Amino acid sequence: MSEKKYYVHPSAYVDEPCTIGPGTKIWHFCHVMANASIGENCNLGQNVFVASGVVIGCNVKIQNNVSVYAGVVLEDDVFCGPSCVFTNVLNPRSQIVRHSEYQLTLVRRGVTIGANATLICGATIGRYAFIGAGAMVRGDVPDYALMLGVPAVQKGWMSRHGQRLVERNEAGQLVCPESGWRYAESEPTVLCCLDWPEDEPLPR
Repeated sequence: MSEKKYYVHPSAYVDEPCTIGPGTKIWHFCHVMANASIGENCNLGQNVFVASGVVIGCNVKIQNNVSVYAGVVLEDDVFCGPSCVFTNVLNPRSQIVRHSEYQLTLVRRGVTIGANATLICGATIGRYAFIGAGAMVRGDVPDYALMLGVPAVQKGWMSRHGQRLVERNEAGQLVCPESGWRYAESEPTVLCCLDWPEDEPLPR
């Protein structure tokens, strides 16, 4: 029997069958249920729960005390802050079984979800969006949007490097203060990066 290429702490439970990519680390008191899929080089902090059918991409970091329920898809390079919350039913009742009504929550590449933020199910969180700590998101979020408050509203744009985009160059393009990469608004709710494709990871 070949040695596993991922790490599971002795206190964690991983139910078979499931898919876990090489380089992934699953820490204390986690529970990964059967038929979950986790990509390469992920990190699941203490007390993380991953339900059956969940799909997690590569290089995803999930901090302590996060439950990823059925219906949630996390693409590559997503960061889930401590105790952030996912849901999968809009109108839960203990007496009524709604397993057939789970709604998809799609978290696109590179999203950051802050500590204690809540995502109401059925939403798509656009690439590289930044959900602030404690925010409550109840609908779709544009790529690169900075979302703050309860309920969350867009308060500006964030760069792929996690910097708030404020300064503009002579062409009117937003410029990341960390990388110098340029961002252009094609519509009030649409931002794109001019210096790196949205579907490719950052250079490492």
